Amino acid sequence: VQLQAYGGGLVQAGDSLRLSCAASGRLTSSNAMAWFRQAPGKERDLVAAIRWSGDSTYYPDSVKGRFTISRNNAKNTLYLQMNSLKPEDTAVYYCAASGKYRDIVYSRREYEYWGRGTQVTVSS
Repeated sequence: VQLQAYGGGLVQAGDSLRLSCAASGRLTSSNAMAWFRQAPGKERDLVAAIRWSGDSTYYPDSVKGRFTISRNNAKNTLYLQMNSLKPEDTAVYYCAASGKYRDIVYSRREYEYWGRGTQVTVSS
């Protein structure tokens, strides 16, 4: 299974950005998927998760109302639409997939497959 995240960049506060994650290999549309982010010196935190069918999602309070996770199983692609970006959203963003779970999982330990990450920098 391979995941490739792309779409990061340098934007200003208040701007929008859309991340994509292309999945290939043995990964099927039955897997729960998520986006995590890691800022320098900090833990890798969950920012959005989605059920295998796409009909259930989760967001922490820090991004709720600003970020939207979605997936296109026919294209094996995961998305993260980020609006109203803030400087504190600056981090490397990673997409992840669970090989075991179909429903939303919250711990990064439950995700076996990870993309390399894409840098998002938000200037004030």
